[in-house]
Amino acid sequence: MTSARTYRIRLAAGFGLLLAFMALDLAVGRVPVRPGDPLFRDILLDIRLPRILTAVLAGAALALAGAQMQAVFRNPLADPHIMGVSGGAGLGAACATLLVTGAAAGSGLSVAGAAFLGAVLASLLIILVSSRLRNGTVLLIFGVMLGFIFSALTSILEYTANEESLKLFYSWSAGSFAGTRPGGIAILAGAGVLGLALAGANAKGLDLLLFGEDYATLAGAPVRRIRACAMVSACLLTGATTAFCGPLGFVGIVAPHIARRLTGSSRHARILLPTLLTGALLALTADLLAQLPRVPLPVGSTLALVGIPIILGILLPRKKDRP
Repeated sequence: MTSARTYRIRLAAGFGLLLAFMALDLAVGRVPVRPGDPLFRDILLDIRLPRILTAVLAGAALALAGAQMQAVFRNPLADPHIMGVSGGAGLGAACATLLVTGAAAGSGLSVAGAAFLGAVLASLLIILVSSRLRNGTVLLIFGVMLGFIFSALTSILEYTANEESLKLFYSWSAGSFAGTRPGGIAILAGAGVLGLALAGANAKGLDLLLFGEDYATLAGAPVRRIRACAMVSACLLTGATTAFCGPLGFVGIVAPHIARRLTGSSRHARILLPTLLTGALLALTADLLAQLPRVPLPVGSTLALVGIPIILGILLPRKKDRP
């Protein structure tokens, strides 16, 4: 465990790195602009800045959701994407995009609400099964299967949708931080603040769950309330993020592990802020990579390129860990 001084230094360095990445991302785009250009203000304030704020909020939200789910299920690979919560949110968003017609179709509020309801449905199913299963591996497999079911239902909806709705849905499902309006950014920020407040209030309970439900119960902790609070926070964060950015993976797995290694601790009161910073940095890195080609790449793909090597580095044993 790092000392308090080292912890503060690393936290300050993380904030500084985040600001540097935000400035770098602000300078990157398809259209090169200079302070004297007529479109300088419009491009930076109306296009790039909203994209950067969306990336920061989305990355932080998914990282925080992943940290809570890993504690609840005591599984280092648990995150909203693998456990099926993102799939549930995606199915809800697909219903709002592919089934609803008229002015409300594809609007930010309708998609966000539907995605949140889908995430709640997936979370309730996982909580129900987790109350009956104590084997983390089996529970992880259940989450993966649940994600496949939601994906299958989403595919069925695609076959019944018209061409215009399909085009909108495919664009959304590829993943992107661009195009979010101020109202959407406000929803993401509100969901992030509420999710962080729930996680902070639940931090000690999550610490106890790391030792198992039996230990937490013997310690007098209200296990059901702790689990429910964590899942409400996770599905709120995942639902809002998936609605505006599409189904994004890897952040929820990677960020908590990096935060634990940097802090040398598993205490949630100590790793919550580093987890948020790490998630935001991962999302900004993926956004930077997506903006480098002339035609922007899907953020979901660049996140995979960033996240998979890190996951492999975490899973593979280090030299000092080998027998």
